[in-house]
Amino acid sequence: MNDPTPPAPTPPAPTPPAPPGADRPAETAVRLGGPEYQRAPAALYRDLRRRYGGVAPVLLDGDVPAWLVLGYAELGHVTAHDELFARDSRRWNRWGSVPPDWPLLPFVGHRPSVLFTEGAEHQRRAGVITEALEAVDQFELAHGCRRIAELLVDGFAGCGEAELMARYAHALPMRAAIRMCGLPDRGPDAEELVRDLGVSLDVGEGDDPVGAYARVQARIQRLVQDKRAAPGPDVASRMLAHPAALTDEQIVQDLIALIAGAQQPTGNWIGNTLRLLLTDDRFALQVSGGRLSVGQALNEVLWLDTPIQNFIGRWAVRDTTLAGRRIRAGDCLVLGLAAANADPGIWPDGRVGAENAAHLSFGNGEHRCPYPAPLLADVMARTAVETLLERLPDVVLAVEPEQLAWRPSVWMRGPTELPVRFTPVAG
Repeated sequence: MNDPTPPAPTPPAPTPPAPPGADRPAETAVRLGGPEYQRAPAALYRDLRRRYGGVAPVLLDGDVPAWLVLGYAELGHVTAHDELFARDSRRWNRWGSVPPDWPLLPFVGHRPSVLFTEGAEHQRRAGVITEALEAVDQFELAHGCRRIAELLVDGFAGCGEAELMARYAHALPMRAAIRMCGLPDRGPDAEELVRDLGVSLDVGEGDDPVGAYARVQARIQRLVQDKRAAPGPDVASRMLAHPAALTDEQIVQDLIALIAGAQQPTGNWIGNTLRLLLTDDRFALQVSGGRLSVGQALNEVLWLDTPIQNFIGRWAVRDTTLAGRRIRAGDCLVLGLAAANADPGIWPDGRVGAENAAHLSFGNGEHRCPYPAPLLADVMARTAVETLLERLPDVVLAVEPEQLAWRPSVWMRGPTELPVRFTPVAG
């Protein structure tokens, strides 16, 4: 096994500086983040679209320049053309200015993961994940999620009040995802794993994302060793047995990507949906009476408050243009999923609705979430929301809706807390 510390990115050969002009992100870039972004990210996206069109120059942590792809059509173009905008981050022309403790290194530093593969190698690696996930029985998964949900609700049902983000929305998909991959879904080991996954995915002030990622990798390495010796009916064992014969290190990296993709985004999907159901009058009359509104709310959240706001990213293979902007070889492009979903070009009447599932919340193109991952995430989210509403039919917010705060993250979208009250019931 390799050292569990994330490998340091290797800077490419120096690239010549870009000439003065609007095609240099650092010249006129807007900082992506800060108080303004935290208050109203949608307003910032609208302002950027008004000023720059479908692609805007932005500054990431440490004032590192990048391009934010805002337009629905532009994002579709980028993700559909891997020959122009590829996933291998070693192409980046800014590695020389990135410090070793950069907070976004766990997102961007190249690793032997399916996330950074391209072409035939990506198809091979993604195929292993797809076949391992296809063997997951969705009815069995729903039953397992129901069991987890019941246990979680039992933990606070007698209190008459609870904070749902930490105790329910994030806890359920974490337990379901690691159980699906072959790890115990309860106990100190599971709790430590989900904490480290959260830090490595959604960096907060004072967090150590590099250290957290190292601990996650070490834990998944032990899982792969255990399943190599004693296989079971789980995703990790199926990946190890696949005829593609991936190495243990490749499987470790791909399991991390799989668990992380299931846990944090699905937790925010659950939390954002519960928030919508508890604050929007359109759903209030239906919540206790039927399940139709749950499906509508789940889909609407993917349009309006998608759990993954932005994704980093793609790197230009060669000099090209996009939405009138000159993109240079090695430039980094951040995929603005939330901005693209709200692009007025696809909602000309100004009303963003949930009439269809053509959102980009699960990505697009060859690097979108592998089938059937979105279906499994829907099973987790739907089961979580429905079980809570069935067990606590009179649940209401414990604060005014305007008192709810969003997490201060450029990448993930979810409430920091979701305090509720209800009639206490026996566990």
